[in-house]
Amino acid sequence: MRVLVSPEVRSYLYELSLLLYEKDYFGFLESAERYVEELFTDITTTLPYRLKRPAPPYFQRYGKKLLYATFTKNKTTQWYVFFNVYQGNNEIVYLVRYISNNHMIAHLFSP
Repeated sequence: MRVLVSPEVRSYLYELSLLLYEKDYFGFLESAERYVEELFTDITTTLPYRLKRPAPPYFQRYGKKLLYATFTKNKTTQWYVFFNVYQGNNEIVYLVRYISNNHMIAHLFSP
């Protein structure tokens, strides 16, 4: 199994650490960078083993037949990772197409 991350998601994660620091979620840039690095590592190493759910229709703008999994990083923040699963050449590939957190997209999920 392999987990690949789209260039758009990589770019978002790269900018995320600076944004978290500038908005004072972290007192040091290094702490924000470590948080994002740990999130990235968690995604790339555990995504295949996470509970997968079909993504709500809104997220089809990022790809057809998307699934999502959640990653809890602290008491108040849960990350939603949207991806497709492809199988071929005796290998399963997870392609991460979009990522966001509960503060931004929780309202898009039906209760």
